[in-house]
Amino acid sequence: MNLTYLVLAMAVVTFIPSMLPLVLLQNACLPRYIKSFMGFIPYAALGALVFPGALNSTGAGNLESAIVGCIVSILLAWWEMNLIFVVVGGIAGVFIVNILFKL
Repeated sequence: MNLTYLVLAMAVVTFIPSMLPLVLLQNACLPRYIKSFMGFIPYAALGALVFPGALNSTGAGNLESAIVGCIVSILLAWWEMNLIFVVVGGIAGVFIVNILFKL
């Protein structure tokens, strides 16, 4: 029974910060530069969450191969490749560096 209350409390605490801006700012007229700035926040948040994980994905001591994999993925994303090719390209970059340099 306590677990149910805990899950419900966590749901409410997660829901409130997501819903408050929608409720409080629904009729607000924001300046153009703020709207433009808000459009970049999802990309910045995603980058802040993904990039450290990508650098630590190959384990301790293999930072070089992780950097190569990130560079390959960034280049493929820059060239607007499909997401699956970006992911597979990054994995292939790490794999090739590990094979060539026996890391």
